[in-house]
Amino acid sequence: MTELNKLTIADARDALRKGDVTSTEITEACLTEIEGAGALGAFVHNTPDLAREQAKAADARIQAGDAPDMCGIPLGIKDLFCTKGVPSQAASKILDGFKPEYESTVSQNLLDAGTVMLGKLNMDEFAMGSSNETSVYGNAVNPWKVDDRDLTPGGSSGGSASAVAADLCLAATGTDTGGSIRQPAAFTGITGIKPTYGRCSRWGVVAFASSLDQAGPMTKSVRDAAIMLEAMCGHDMKDSTSADIPVPNFEAMLTGDIKGKKIGIPKEYHMEGIPAEIEKLWADGADMLRDAGAEIVDISLPHTKYALPAYYVIAPAEASSNLARYDGVKYGHRAKLEAGDGIDDMYAKTRAEGFGDEVQRRVMVGTYVLSAGFYDAYYNRARRVRALIKKDFDDVFAAGVDAILTPATPSSAFGLGEMKDADPVKMYLNDVFTVTVNLAGLPGVSIPAGLDAQGLPLGLQLIGRPWEEGDLLNIAHEVEARAGFVAKPAKWW
Repeated sequence: MTELNKLTIADARDALRKGDVTSTEITEACLTEIEGAGALGAFVHNTPDLAREQAKAADARIQAGDAPDMCGIPLGIKDLFCTKGVPSQAASKILDGFKPEYESTVSQNLLDAGTVMLGKLNMDEFAMGSSNETSVYGNAVNPWKVDDRDLTPGGSSGGSASAVAADLCLAATGTDTGGSIRQPAAFTGITGIKPTYGRCSRWGVVAFASSLDQAGPMTKSVRDAAIMLEAMCGHDMKDSTSADIPVPNFEAMLTGDIKGKKIGIPKEYHMEGIPAEIEKLWADGADMLRDAGAEIVDISLPHTKYALPAYYVIAPAEASSNLARYDGVKYGHRAKLEAGDGIDDMYAKTRAEGFGDEVQRRVMVGTYVLSAGFYDAYYNRARRVRALIKKDFDDVFAAGVDAILTPATPSSAFGLGEMKDADPVKMYLNDVFTVTVNLAGLPGVSIPAGLDAQGLPLGLQLIGRPWEEGDLLNIAHEVEARAGFVAKPAKWW
């Protein structure tokens, strides 16, 4: 077997079981590919020795017949996940040198399943961004190119998306607070699912906005997403928001039968200024589902227009609270002090040096909306809007809709630097189709479904009922099969 780094999880699992290949061989292929892919900026902390050890252990486990589906699969782990003894910086200077003494629950679940960690992946600082340009490591680059322009892989899970699309690893972990799995997946032509809030433990994942954050897999196919998601999930006593409900065999639910499923098309997502090719892709997606036997119905989610403003009040408010713990006292970066400086000076200097511009912007917005006199006007009002957005979805699902089809993003990948000096709100508009899913705590998946006129990937998003990831993935699997997206970026790195 050649080019083992290009295998899907499903193909690698089957080959490993048959003895056609070893985890050590797949891992070495990935490590070789990573070494030559520095121009992508996807991996920021490589762990080759650890990967080789884990691959060897996985091979022994497979030989002994004690191997879960993910055993021996080499992965990249987003830098937001705490990994024991390995730098975990959330792409921020303020966590410089931080090596946790513990493992996040999600990465531990994957290790328990026998996976191999190749290293840590680039991201926007503290997951705040839509282009991977706020990282202390410098930006990750999309493997797809147009006219020699470097394009964004999306954010915040940009390194994860870039690594999977470029076949540096078989899959990667991501996190999604407002679209940070689904938008990068759409920009790079891969699959990414944000599960229902509470499906994956948040313990050991550096917090951005605690009521919105959720971990999920970023993979080369819907089947891979189903396999990996099952390994990531599970109730965790250490996370009070972790749901104590059974984790089904998601892969077994990929039957391809979606006859009679009711798929909603929300009229509010037909927004002004959306490119015609994205509207066409959306219509084509509806046709694919109709041809598969699903019923396409028009629906209304009337509070959609308030989602972005509500999100950009709630998320910064929670970030302001969560990031208050970074003060330079016990770990991470500490500013050099001058004679006469007190504790307040240390806090101020450390945070000014340690947090990037976007993080500081969001912390300041969050602190403002939580302050006396503005709490009711902004934060409480945003929470009430959030409840109305959730009710919109509840009403639609109560009326018999099984899933909702929308575009994943309002455009294909844009050039790095193109939005850097623009109004930050323009960057925030990248999340226009994805933030509602986080506000309502629902599962959402992005599937690559076509190319735009420039030859760049475009994704479709499916939004599902709470805790129905299996059903959602089955519908996504049918879209994937009918879209027949097999395009890969031409290798330039």
